[in-house]
Amino acid sequence: MRRKDDNDDKPRPSAYNKALGLLARREHSRRELGQKLRRGGYEGEEAGAALDRLGEQHYQDDDRFGELLVRSRSAQGYGPARLRAELKSHGFSDARIRALLDAAEVDWAASAAAQLRRRYGGKPAADLAEKQRRAQFLLRRGFAAATVRGLTHAEVDELADESD
Repeated sequence: MRRKDDNDDKPRPSAYNKALGLLARREHSRRELGQKLRRGGYEGEEAGAALDRLGEQHYQDDDRFGELLVRSRSAQGYGPARLRAELKSHGFSDARIRALLDAAEVDWAASAAAQLRRRYGGKPAADLAEKQRRAQFLLRRGFAAATVRGLTHAEVDELADESD
């Protein structure tokens, strides 16, 4: 049964206009835009031409997208492993990912320590199980095992210094 507000006569926007509308909301990688266009029923040739045109006009730029993603995710407290995986899913090469992470100049140890303070306050871990929970939390957020080990062992060393 049809509803009055159903409008099948409405013309479908071109792949270019659809992609431009998506980019008006937020940055997208070329791969992500292509996937959304294909899911929307646009053929590969039409979608490819639209993506090429958007790239030429600098509306879609993978470098800009990558820089923005690294900046926003690192500010949210995610570590380099998480960022690497997310950038890889958007089609970035390993060399480009390395360059983006290096250019961000993030102090990953300080970021991990800030995440621990935010989540657990300034209190040191009460026991080994708590220390392991904290380490798992940081690992899930994408921080390197060496960084996590350094932070969780530093916490244990601080406890030992306090008891002396």
